[in-house]
Amino acid sequence: MTDAIPTAADLTLEEKASLTSGADFWTTKSVERAGVPSIMMTDGPHGLRKQTEAADHLGLTGSTPATCFPPAVGLGSSFDPELVERVGEAIAVEAAIENVAVVLGPGINIKRSPLCGRNFEYFSEDPVVSGVLGAAMVRGLQSRGVGASLKHFAANNQEHDRMRVSADIDPRPLREIYLRGFERVVEDAQPWTVMCSYNRINGVFASEDPWLLTSVLRDEWGFEGLVVSDWGAVNDRVAGLPAGLDLEMPSSGGLTDAQLVAAVRDGALDESTLDTAADRVLDLVRKVRRRPVVQGPLDVDAHHALAREAAGRSIVLLKNAGALLPLARDAKIAVIGEFARTPRYQGAGSSLINPTRLDTALDELRALSTGEVVFAPGFTLETETGEDPDAATARRDEAVAAASAADVAVVFLGLPATDESEGFDRGSIDLPADQLALLDAVLAANARTVVVLSNGGVVALPFADRVPAIVEGWLLGQAGGGATADVLYGVVNPSGKLTETIPLRLEDNPSYGNFPGEFGHVRYGEGLLVGYRWYDAKDLEVAFPFGHGLSYTTFAYGDASAVVTADGDIEVAVAVTNTGPVAGREIVQVYTSLPVSSVQRPPRELKAFASVALDAGETREVVVTVRRKDLAYWDIRTGGWVVEGGAYSFDVGASSRDVRATTTLEIDGDPIRMPLTLDSSVGEVLAHPVVGPFVRQAMESMVGGGQLDEGLVKMMESFPLGRLARFPGVGVTSEMVEGLIAMGNAS
Repeated sequence: MTDAIPTAADLTLEEKASLTSGADFWTTKSVERAGVPSIMMTDGPHGLRKQTEAADHLGLTGSTPATCFPPAVGLGSSFDPELVERVGEAIAVEAAIENVAVVLGPGINIKRSPLCGRNFEYFSEDPVVSGVLGAAMVRGLQSRGVGASLKHFAANNQEHDRMRVSADIDPRPLREIYLRGFERVVEDAQPWTVMCSYNRINGVFASEDPWLLTSVLRDEWGFEGLVVSDWGAVNDRVAGLPAGLDLEMPSSGGLTDAQLVAAVRDGALDESTLDTAADRVLDLVRKVRRRPVVQGPLDVDAHHALAREAAGRSIVLLKNAGALLPLARDAKIAVIGEFARTPRYQGAGSSLINPTRLDTALDELRALSTGEVVFAPGFTLETETGEDPDAATARRDEAVAAASAADVAVVFLGLPATDESEGFDRGSIDLPADQLALLDAVLAANARTVVVLSNGGVVALPFADRVPAIVEGWLLGQAGGGATADVLYGVVNPSGKLTETIPLRLEDNPSYGNFPGEFGHVRYGEGLLVGYRWYDAKDLEVAFPFGHGLSYTTFAYGDASAVVTADGDIEVAVAVTNTGPVAGREIVQVYTSLPVSSVQRPPRELKAFASVALDAGETREVVVTVRRKDLAYWDIRTGGWVVEGGAYSFDVGASSRDVRATTTLEIDGDPIRMPLTLDSSVGEVLAHPVVGPFVRQAMESMVGGGQLDEGLVKMMESFPLGRLARFPGVGVTSEMVEGLIAMGNAS
């Protein structure tokens, strides 16, 4: 297929304007006269959602069957970009078979609050995890000629009032937490499209923010693709186009096309700006046309097998006291909880996939067991009120009887689908009261109890000290039932790690009190201290820390070492040994800190990680690269990234609170010299490499050549230079101050 697609210069004004909005809900407009075809975009990001009925954006109508892979809440816990890339490739194959040009994903927004109703679509509370895994998904999709749409750009961290709310964020957390992951994906993987979010950022709609869509995304990060709106995110199309919004979706029925044409004709919009947007749409069409034709049918079995592998790698073993897991194949098991029979495997809304098949944990446990597996639903997933209390009591009694007669009780608990969805946030992090009451009754009947969780966002675990084994199953996609059985019986050794902290209480979360905001504004008052950064800085006890996850084997870490490479990055090396009886996989995490710093920093921050598979008894040196640029903080004085020099600590561990080895390395800082002004402080003048020694010498002369009183110096450090000449008794003139400033700025 040729690339015979015209440029904007070959089109009429009306044709160019038509390219900048959708033809309908999912497709772009064609220009038949010029040979420009329409292309299709569909929802993702953990599978293909190509709708076959009336189109909508909330998953209300049916779609073509597709493999439902684990959503990001699960897949992120693999900490494995290679696995994520393979999933992306598989989704792209399915998209290509269905002639879909762009899959709307991945979503990499930060999990600021556990209440965000869409957290199941996002990878982590940490920008490095989100960026690395997001880039892997983009690479996988685009390696097969299907475009990715990186979303939701930016600061879309809640569903409440999402169409209007202003995320009010200070510059440092905005750059270091909420934009950093997007920056990494853009620079490392160049997604074909970036989707702007609904919300405002510091008062400006993302869809019409030139700073966000042009200055940052294109000028700073070098983004080369197309910016598309979230569906219905356009506020003012004429303002949005020059800001950098190229394509409005879905169709406006021609309304905004006409607005653009009128704006060009009356001189309010430069036609060259419209040309730029139209050319970006045409470039996307060219990329799609270069894709080789992919013929079906889909290899359903192979993709289901990959979904099962990915789900098994997504499961996090939170607790395993007394080595209760893995289960013996011949043990008598009581499987309790409706989720074992009716799986909760994905979230609701625009990412709702119609799976090609669906495993249940109950069926898969029975398939692997050689002993008796008894089932009791224990509770109902129905939401109707007014149920006969006798029915609930009977279900509980049935579950208790099954647990009493079993060697082990496996209780499936979780959040009903009505609690988590796009479009609204959760009201609490608590599991339903009837499920907690059921668990109490089962524990009283059988202390050998395993809890398996199904949830798209973290839940409180008030039973964590009483239940010997807890398995965080997240939402695991269509093969999650089989993967859960694999882990419970030890066919798969769990290796997942938490990409978000599980707090003891909602009140401990850093966003508490600043979520979801009021009157159209939400203040990100916690600043940089998001997720584990907050819990560590405040020394708060948590249920389970960021990065935590157990295995059926054990791992020992040797001493760590670090060296600066020729390009300035840091290679951290550590020997890791599988000291247990079975093969396993460890996620080696590298955190950094700078104890002596001129800016606020959390106790430690994740900067790199590696997934390493080890046979029993095997030792391997693991080398993890920390990028120098990831050590930088955003300097609000210069409006740029700065690596501060000093002795950095590199902590290598199995979680943010399980540090196994530490090494220190001196890192050279970036040169930075602020110009001196009348508003510069005495402290800043004293720190100046040229003027500082001169001023200190002059101050010593003023006190008779003696030693300066450091207490006096400390007191004067914040005194503005320009006010010294007006302060009686100091003996400093305006001419002297101006001379110092000139000397410093000339050096």
